[in-house]
Amino acid sequence: MDENQRSNDAVTAARPLPPTLKERGAVQRIVDRLLDELAPERALKRSDRPPVPVEAYRTPSGCILQGASEALSVSWFADASDQATLGELQVVLWSGVVTRRGSARPSTNAVVVREVVLRPVNRPTDDSVWQAADGTLYNGDALAAFCVAMLDRQRDDRVDSL
Repeated sequence: MDENQRSNDAVTAARPLPPTLKERGAVQRIVDRLLDELAPERALKRSDRPPVPVEAYRTPSGCILQGASEALSVSWFADASDQATLGELQVVLWSGVVTRRGSARPSTNAVVVREVVLRPVNRPTDDSVWQAADGTLYNGDALAAFCVAMLDRQRDDRVDSL
């Protein structure tokens, strides 16, 4: 075997393989379960719903949990099929009212308070399927609880400052 062949073999071995369709499908199901837990899709009804402290809005790739003057958005960005990663989940905590597509602009802009970017764990060995940039691992239920707790803490901080 010549030197060029060894060099090509080393580059091929070091390059990560792109995820399979099965892996992509599994991650999409995990994302859908998380979004269903945070903001279940509602059936359209003609009657008025009673007001709730946090309104949940759903999009095909994310959701917004909107309180009186705080919000949390969760957005899934799948990578292109030729990439070696599956994508990333962005969780953003906002102060203010977040504008949704097709809605009127609020009088003031929302401001980002905190942003957490998570990536799916490649071939997880337990139920921890999300990893934050700081290395923290979450399973689906723990991530949903983390999101709700962040929003609750922001609302409590706002109430305490009044």
